Amino acid sequence: MPINQQEVQQLGHLELLARQVVEGFITGLHKSPFHGFSVEFAEHRLYNTGESTRHIDWKLFGRTEKVFVKRYEEETNLRCQVVIDNSSSMHYPEIPKGEKNLLNKISFSVHCAAAITYMLRQQRDAVGLSVFSDVIEFNSRAKSSSLHHKYLYGEMEKLLKEGNVQNQRKTSAAETLHQIAESIHKRSMVIIFSDMMETDYSRQDELFGALQHLKHNKHEVILFHVVDKRKEEEFDFDNRPYLFVDVETGEQVKVHSSEVKENYVQAMSQFKKNLKTRCAQYRIDFVEADIREGYRQVLLPYLIKRERMS
Repeated sequence: MPINQQEVQQLGHLELLARQVVEGFITGLHKSPFHGFSVEFAEHRLYNTGESTRHIDWKLFGRTEKVFVKRYEEETNLRCQVVIDNSSSMHYPEIPKGEKNLLNKISFSVHCAAAITYMLRQQRDAVGLSVFSDVIEFNSRAKSSSLHHKYLYGEMEKLLKEGNVQNQRKTSAAETLHQIAESIHKRSMVIIFSDMMETDYSRQDELFGALQHLKHNKHEVILFHVVDKRKEEEFDFDNRPYLFVDVETGEQVKVHSSEVKENYVQAMSQFKKNLKTRCAQYRIDFVEADIREGYRQVLLPYLIKRERMS
């Protein structure tokens, strides 16, 4: 779909892209077995007996003989906190200059987060944004105003502009998720985009404890486990020597890919199994999000979760 430059100036590139992603997703949804979902974004709600008649839409009443009240920005059905991991491991893989069709984990996460933000706005829900690495880099409370949404798009744009920066920002998801759990409104939806790769693997139990903390505070949590499945899980590398670099610690190791593949794949499989098991225990929705598989794998689980909370 061609980019409308006038709309880019009016909405901003990321907001326009988010709208196009959502509109394409909704169109596909209507043609699929999921067409029954209420994806038409309401601008009105039914009038409740006894409330003020000030905001009744009388024109709509004349057409439908039903009493609806106009919705305004401050009316919120749901509070949602979008949480994005911005540690160095999320900037994998490095994108060659001029390559527009390949996303790394952070850009995929930002595009998905922007699309969900657009859907939340259309449903008059409040949305906040948290970005973390070894510290909380940005944290905004959930609001539903148009100005607030533009502010969030601006902050997400900054993550895209960082490009392939790999400055050894470590992951400390456990500590930051504990802080986020305490800072957001009770009974929110929390959507996390992360590869969940703690720099210190001995702290996995602390990471799971932070996820449990979110549930203890009555939040509904979706964890989108963002990975480059072909490379990070299947270890699909040519049969030759490589210099592998840990982008969070700078540690380097030169090995032949075939010598480590079996052990690596086994270790990653066990890591993922543990993560899925703990999420199931805490009733956290665990969703695999492969950066090579498009946005539907993220937007559909979000929509199903949103429907269940209506």
